[in-house]
Amino acid sequence: MSGADIAGLIAAGVFAVLVALLALPILKLGKVFDELTLTIRSLNNETTPLIGEVTKTVASTNAQLDKVDSITSNVSDASANVSALSSLVTSTVGQPLIKVASFSHGLRKAVKGDGPASQPRHPEAE
Repeated sequence: MSGADIAGLIAAGVFAVLVALLALPILKLGKVFDELTLTIRSLNNETTPLIGEVTKTVASTNAQLDKVDSITSNVSDASANVSALSSLVTSTVGQPLIKVASFSHGLRKAVKGDGPASQPRHPEAE
């Protein structure tokens, strides 16, 4: 055995140790990928029913919002009707009531003599 053969054996031994040292992290990385695959599979199995429940919830919420929209529309119509009724009552009852109050006030002033015709005129004012 010559010196080149011994150097070749040492180099081969060092290379074998290096491969063994690098194989350990590669094996651990393989286990990490296996766990990651299991986690993704589990997540996928749990997500599918969750998406179904979310879809049902969104559909139920949309149905409730349609009902609220209908209620809001009815309240808006009722509010417009109350406003129209208020205007009708004001014009029907309010205007004659104001006229009666004005007439009674004028009649009271005329009877008491507090009107402008009963006050004496001042000659300086003319």
